Amino acid sequence: MKLKDTISLEHITILKSTSKEAALLELIALIEKSGKVQDISALKESIFYREKLMSTGIGCGIAVPHVRLQGVAEPFILIGVCYKGIDDYESLDNQPVRIGVMIIAGKEQHREYIQLLSEIISHLKNKEFTESLIQCDTVGTIHSLIMEKCDD
Repeated sequence: MKLKDTISLEHITILKSTSKEAALLELIALIEKSGKVQDISALKESIFYREKLMSTGIGCGIAVPHVRLQGVAEPFILIGVCYKGIDDYESLDNQPVRIGVMIIAGKEQHREYIQLLSEIISHLKNKEFTESLIQCDTVGTIHSLIMEKCDD
């Protein structure tokens, strides 16, 4: 499975929320519209449970919330960029989160899930790329930049 096949324009947003809970709910709302997750309540419960165990704020302004759920046919990714930053995300480096990448896969898709997680994190470790994402002013430019990076 290729990373670019898991990211669609409809699953990218410029986050208005500056709190962790509200930002996660904004990303989940994108999924609700798509119909790719049968049980939105289970998704919310799983995402917030995961965050209670340990924050998915990995540092450098990046968070990667991720879950595997029953009833998800193919893995997919949602991306939110927050210009102001999310101060209460409890990232490892205590810095505000500006890029959130939510990975959702089926319960049985462990290999694909790990592969996507690894690939997205390797791209996000590139500071030039993440700075470019934060500078994008539309969902379309965010999508274009990501698709270009996925072709590298």
